[in-house]
Amino acid sequence: MSKADAAKADSPRKPATLTSTWEQLRSEAREAAAAEPILAGFLNASILSHDSLAAALAYHLARKLGDGDLNALQLRGVFQEAFADDPQIVARADRDMVAVFERDPACDAYIQPFLYFKGYQALQTWRAAHYLWTHGRRTLAEHLQSLVSERFNVDIHPAAKIGAGVMIDHASGVVIGETAEIGDDCSLLHGVTLGGTGAAGGDRHPKIGRGVMIGAGAKVLGNIRIGDEARIAAGSVVLHEVKPRCTVAGVPAKPVGNCAPEPARRMDQLIPDDE
Repeated sequence: MSKADAAKADSPRKPATLTSTWEQLRSEAREAAAAEPILAGFLNASILSHDSLAAALAYHLARKLGDGDLNALQLRGVFQEAFADDPQIVARADRDMVAVFERDPACDAYIQPFLYFKGYQALQTWRAAHYLWTHGRRTLAEHLQSLVSERFNVDIHPAAKIGAGVMIDHASGVVIGETAEIGDDCSLLHGVTLGGTGAAGGDRHPKIGRGVMIGAGAKVLGNIRIGDEARIAAGSVVLHEVKPRCTVAGVPAKPVGNCAPEPARRMDQLIPDDE
């Protein structure tokens, strides 16, 4: 058993409540501060000085994204307002953090995605931007989109729709268009594009079902449906509908067989010879 696997075996696999996830995150921060005193101030400011996941997330994202045009204090207020008005944002952030812990073999603690994984941070910033977009504050939503694109190399339009329990692994080069939709419990790797196929407006981006896994560098283009628990192989270009529990691969992508249940949780990207 690897060190990471052993650490996971000793950790709670999926906390039952938001409070237990937050308590685990604080416990990890205390242990990290004791083990690495040079980071104690950072860990205290980012996690230990706050009384909730919402407060810590608002502070940490604002610290990451603040600049001369919109400073960290102003951004913190934006995040706090969104999280307070719509508690589901933080509930989904909690589920996203658990999803990364459960699916990413390089992640052996909640503190890692919260503090360091840009896919997680980009997604939580998008959640606030989506809140702003749906409340008529489109200029500020687009400003957040731009900041995330510049800092994290992840471009998610604030009008897109994304469920909970979503992991964007590594995340570099991910692009998600305006009318794209992503269901609960999906996993996307770096270089994924959910894009359109031309200059026409309207509903033009993919609709990704529940529990779908999209491999690194895959491009899914057009207003097409990807069925629940489908699997898209790395580097594929998908131009047509994909049925549920189907694996597709290639350029253009074609069905190569069925896939096991919950591919987004399994993260198995190998296609057996018999497929």
